[in-house]
Amino acid sequence: MHTNNLEPKTRMKHEISAGIIGYLTTVYIVVVNGSILSEAGISLEAGMMATILASFIGTLMMGLFGKLPLILIPGMGINALFAYSIIQGTGMNFQEGLAVVFVSAMLFLITAFSKLGNLLKEAIPESLKHAITVGLGFFLILIGLEKTGLVVSGTNTIIAIGDFTSPTIIVSLLTLFIAIFLFVKNIPANFLITMIVGTVLASIFGIIDAPDQSITLNTDEIVFIPSFTAIGDLSFWLAVFPLTMILIFENMGLLHGQLHMLNRQDSYDKGYKVTAFSTLTCAFLGTSPTVSAAENAAVIASKGKTGISSITASMLFLATIFVIPWITVVPSAAISPILIIVGFLMAQNIRHIPLNNISESIPALLIVAMIPFTYSIADGMAFGFIAYPIVKLALGKQKELSTILMIISGLFLFDFIIKIIGI
Repeated sequence: MHTNNLEPKTRMKHEISAGIIGYLTTVYIVVVNGSILSEAGISLEAGMMATILASFIGTLMMGLFGKLPLILIPGMGINALFAYSIIQGTGMNFQEGLAVVFVSAMLFLITAFSKLGNLLKEAIPESLKHAITVGLGFFLILIGLEKTGLVVSGTNTIIAIGDFTSPTIIVSLLTLFIAIFLFVKNIPANFLITMIVGTVLASIFGIIDAPDQSITLNTDEIVFIPSFTAIGDLSFWLAVFPLTMILIFENMGLLHGQLHMLNRQDSYDKGYKVTAFSTLTCAFLGTSPTVSAAENAAVIASKGKTGISSITASMLFLATIFVIPWITVVPSAAISPILIIVGFLMAQNIRHIPLNNISESIPALLIVAMIPFTYSIADGMAFGFIAYPIVKLALGKQKELSTILMIISGLFLFDFIIKIIGI
């Protein structure tokens, strides 16, 4: 029996239940994204507040205007690009980084309301799209391992294994194995349970602080004003480029897959436009852009069919504000295993790369390898996009190269040249 044929009360019950389950499977993002944003120059509390508000507003818009049971939260991988590549990598401050988010969101909006989105979608090879996801996955795995202390800078090597007598590493390992068990058993809200168990273990091992009941936020830590002082710098636009590409292609892929599960492919344009508007709000809320959460599969599997599920989840996100003092105590040992597992999930896309076709696999695997090895998502993407036309031309397959792809590859090459000459 389809949900749409159920009695109104039963249908409403399913929608609300799906919204609650969706919230429980995605609320981990409040601490995880807040922690990553704190690496970009704001407090952990401000990062969590930004995450809550962005998730609340984006998910509410999806429910009210998109009328779809999809939750929007800051994207994993995109937050790493924002914190580690755009801000730490370029030396821009947080407000300048938000200006990059604003411009990228505006470009994303243009693709949502024009034919440009479909042109870009067709121009970029599927192998490179999947490679970006895989590379981001390995990057998150590396960050997770680094935050737990499981890998450290080596004396005679670039990285080495950490000190296994450290209480932090012991807690991290225990939490990681518990997280893997819960995930493979498909336990509802497994990430949330992982954080709770990890926090309890950290408390037992004495590596956790008591909650600060006096946490306060200033007005400028709730509403942010992007700074465009760096807009005249080439580095600003070289940061806009990869963020825009990832926003467009990741959201395209997520929405297509989720709407296929819902059998609502006709709602793609509406969902895509709402997603684009949501990314724009992030520039003023102080976070990296939102995406349609991968965990929406749980909402759909829980018989969520309409925007009521999204509205329910959005209200729960808003209520999360009142427990910020308690969730700030969640340690890295409880968060990092989630980063690692999300990285594993993203890395599984490697199965979609045609490894038996060297003209596709060599550029794709360059992206996969160079994103974590250069500790830069943008630089990792550049290696693959530059290599792609080179390999195709070498094999006499120039007919497979589109003009748009050649322009994008040329921009990445130009970025490298600028770095070499030191402008």
